Amino acid sequence: MFFEVIWLVAGLLGVEAGQDAVLRTMLYEKGEEKVDPYDITVFEFTNMISRLKNELGKCGVKDKGLIVPLKHGAESQTTSNVLSADPDSLSYSRTPNEIMRIMYGTDDEHRPGGFFSKGANGRIAREYLNNDKLRWL
Repeated sequence: MFFEVIWLVAGLLGVEAGQDAVLRTMLYEKGEEKVDPYDITVFEFTNMISRLKNELGKCGVKDKGLIVPLKHGAESQTTSNVLSADPDSLSYSRTPNEIMRIMYGTDDEHRPGGFFSKGANGRIAREYLNNDKLRWL
């Protein structure tokens, strides 16, 4: 069971990363446009979302918006951040607790809300919550 969970999570992360890159590319292309009815650009909006994800995840600064200082860009060569990664172009990790806090939007991995207003009740979530061996993932 343990390796099945690892395999499944790895597959899900790959799919999520691809979807994230497509969405970030589309947002980057419209980065200077104002978001109605707000008086902020798409770039500013993505920065705000990244700050919120970091705050909810209680993980320091992992997620960054679409424009970053050069030192935080891919290999310190660009200010664009379409592929959300660290300065070495490697993906950053998130613990299951960080993910649940962000998805719930409550900054508490045990209090449902956000995308899962009734809580995550799938097999992986149940196994994770009921098995201390999976807490290190």
